[in-house]
Amino acid sequence: MESSISLHALASSVGIGLLIGAVRERAKAEPGRPIAGVRTHLLVAVAGTLAAALGTAVLVAVLVLLGVIMAVDSARRSTEAGLTGQVAVPVTALLAAMALSYPGFATGVAVVMAAALYAKEPLHVLVRERLSDTEIRAGLLLAGAALVVLPLLPDEPVDPWGVLVPSKLWHLVVLILAVGMAGHVALRVVGARWGLPLAGFFSGFASSTAAVAGYGQRARAEVGHVGHAASGALFANLGSLCLLAGVIGAGAPALLHHVAWPLFAGGLVLMPFALAGVARRDGLDRLPASDDARVFHLTHALLLAGLMALVLVVSALIHKHFGSVGALLASAAVAAVDQRAAAASLTQLAVQQGLSLPTAGWGVVLLVLVANLVKSVLAFVSGGRGYGWHVAAALLAMPAAMALVLWLGQGGR
Repeated sequence: MESSISLHALASSVGIGLLIGAVRERAKAEPGRPIAGVRTHLLVAVAGTLAAALGTAVLVAVLVLLGVIMAVDSARRSTEAGLTGQVAVPVTALLAAMALSYPGFATGVAVVMAAALYAKEPLHVLVRERLSDTEIRAGLLLAGAALVVLPLLPDEPVDPWGVLVPSKLWHLVVLILAVGMAGHVALRVVGARWGLPLAGFFSGFASSTAAVAGYGQRARAEVGHVGHAASGALFANLGSLCLLAGVIGAGAPALLHHVAWPLFAGGLVLMPFALAGVARRDGLDRLPASDDARVFHLTHALLLAGLMALVLVVSALIHKHFGSVGALLASAAVAAVDQRAAAASLTQLAVQQGLSLPTAGWGVVLLVLVANLVKSVLAFVSGGRGYGWHVAAALLAMPAAMALVLWLGQGGR
């Protein structure tokens, strides 16, 4: 076993050295760039793995020796090798040393590193010419919200009713910011006509409520993109409807069979409204390259999270005071915040507490209605009247179509 692990680690280190060395070798084609190539990085990688196998002290000694060799070599040359090339050599040794214990992780990091080294010019153009200061600040803010603040928040309820979980509420804030960022990137890459709907559909699998709010901010900031933003929000709700069907099917397959046609009717009614924005040709297929364009609004995301916290508390109070009768009402109230959680609760009522399929079917319609009512109000608040009417008309038509098909399917009862 020890032999096979050693061979695996050695093979990984050789691959790391060859991969990074090949990328650095191509940089030698540039005049005046005497840098380490394939052979140097291969030797450094093997040395790193062997040193790690011999102990930490040997690895430190090898790294110090590499630093001395590079410093002496740089002092003897009349041309500067470049900071990136100098840093790549010891990093190669460290990755090869890591391959002794974590070969898969080390190889993956080496691939990312090689890609970054190879994409020197595109990265320089992206950062220096394509990205504005506003976009960079927005990216840092999103990264801080997701990677710094979110892990620090507690995962346990902090209220007497057991419904306010700070990490979940902040997760909603991060989703709203991420939707705004995704929409902005899609605009820059493929234009408003196709970018917003594409980003919207996939964002709906995370949070269609966040998508409605995020695209509402986009519609308010760019008046000419109201139709495209509304289309993105509605495609997000189409994605959310697909996810709703998956949640129901996972928890109660019989209930999914009962509401399959109503769900299909809801999606079918939603499509013309969603495609209306895509069909528009208003000459705004590209986002104006303005440093003043806002990627997202943090204050709006925080206000929405506060509103959702209030709805959760109200839902808990309804469930407490009305008992089993209020369970369905509580699920409907939860749908205002998280349609998936409400659907999961409803499937539990159907499976474990004997809720009949006809009643559960109407419960699904009620969940969609409540969720869409909240999102309709949110559309007006975040995006203004034009955006609000477009989104609200589609979202309210969806549960109406579902109710009609369900009523007909139950024989008009």
